[in-house]
Amino acid sequence: MSKEKRIIDYYVICNKLKKIIRKGWLDWNVKQDRIESVAEHIYGTQMLALATYSEYDDYKDLDIYKVIIMLAIHELGETIIGDLTVYDIEKKEKEIIEHKAVHDILNGLVSGEELEKLFLEFDEHKTKESLFAYQCDKLECDIQCKLYGEDNSVDLNEVKNINPLENNRVKKLIEQGKDWATMWIENDQEVLPYDKNFLKISNYILKNNIKK
Repeated sequence: MSKEKRIIDYYVICNKLKKIIRKGWLDWNVKQDRIESVAEHIYGTQMLALATYSEYDDYKDLDIYKVIIMLAIHELGETIIGDLTVYDIEKKEKEIIEHKAVHDILNGLVSGEELEKLFLEFDEHKTKESLFAYQCDKLECDIQCKLYGEDNSVDLNEVKNINPLENNRVKKLIEQGKDWATMWIENDQEVLPYDKNFLKISNYILKNNIKK
C-alpha cells in the first residue's frame, strides 16, 4: 500500500466524524438548528487545551503536543461504533469495542502503534498529559452545555430519549430547581477529577453568561 493511500484512507475515516452528531445532545433533546458534531467537539477540546495551557503556569511542564495528539484521536473509535453514551451501553463493553475499533483504524498507519499507545494512555487518564487532556474533554462538554443552556435549548419536560431522574445526583439538582446547564455543570463538578484550575473555569461558566 502506498503512503498516499494510507494517508487518504485514514483521512476519509476521520472525515466521518464531521457528520456524527454528539449523541448526548440528542438524548437531552437539544433544540438547535444545528447540533454539534463529534469533529467539532474534538476541535473544541484542542482549543480549550491550548488556552488553558497558555494561562496557567501549573501546566508548563506538560508536553502540550502530546496532549493535542491525544485529543485529536480520542474519539476515533466513533467512526466505527458511533457515539455511544452511558444510556446506550455499559462502560466496560464500550471500552472493549472502542479499543478494537481504534486498533483497526490506526493499524493502517506506519506510526499506528505509537498513536494507539497515546489513545490508551488518554483512556486511562493517569499521566499528567492524559489527565489534562481528559479534563479538557469533559470541560469542553460543560462549556457547550452552558452555551446551549443560554439559548434555552433544553426543556427538561421534553426530554424523550432518557430518564434523567434515574440518576440520584441529577434528580436532586432538578428537584432543587436548577436549570439544565447548572444541573449538568454542578453534577460534573461533583463526579469529575477537575483540578483547581479546571474547577475555576467551571465555576466561571457556571456564574457568568459566556455567549458572545
